[in-house]
Amino acid sequence: MQEVFSSPFFGIGLSIAAFWIGNLIRKKTGLVICNPLVVALVLVCGVLLIFKIPYEAYSEGGEIINMFLAPATACLAVSIYTKAELLKKNWLPVTVGATCGSLASMGSVYLLCRLFRMDEAMTVSLIPKSVTTPIAVSIAEGQGGMVPITMVAVIFTGILGSIFAPLMIRLFRVKDPMTAGVAIGACSHAVGTSRALELGETEGAMSGLAIGVCGVLTVLFSLILL
Repeated sequence: MQEVFSSPFFGIGLSIAAFWIGNLIRKKTGLVICNPLVVALVLVCGVLLIFKIPYEAYSEGGEIINMFLAPATACLAVSIYTKAELLKKNWLPVTVGATCGSLASMGSVYLLCRLFRMDEAMTVSLIPKSVTTPIAVSIAEGQGGMVPITMVAVIFTGILGSIFAPLMIRLFRVKDPMTAGVAIGACSHAVGTSRALELGETEGAMSGLAIGVCGVLTVLFSLILL
């Protein structure tokens, strides 16, 4: 049995099965809180704890899945390409919106870290929380941050964005799909973009674009802020 758990296919299979179950639960219940990623995290943790499986054994397959993060993010360019004309007509508001989103995210984290007197390493680790994982990890590593903390912050931010973004859109009566998409992508990266794609093609395309723009801006702003 130990040989099965130590195989990379165990981690891959468990991750896929947990996410599939999470997606099924969300569709059946219709509850916003039943986010597939949240359910998958709970299920995976439960399996590891119940069967006393070392995390290192699970991570053998998890690391392989992590390799696809960057290519999966790049695939969002397909949806952006389908809305190229819309982007050309609205490049200025998209750029300004992404800039404001990046500044708000990084600025709020920086001020809160200073308010609660967190050390430099923790501040660096939390600042890139709203950009996609590959970019956030690169920023944290380059500035002496703690990568595990950064990854947890990125995942947590994405989950919150995917859960609350549709509610906030309805609350503030955002009617323009382009505005909604840029906002989701700027605050909750790829996890939020997967939810934006469910809202509509335009929302998904603009959210995917915001990921790239905010990623570049966050790198530039981090050089000034840190």
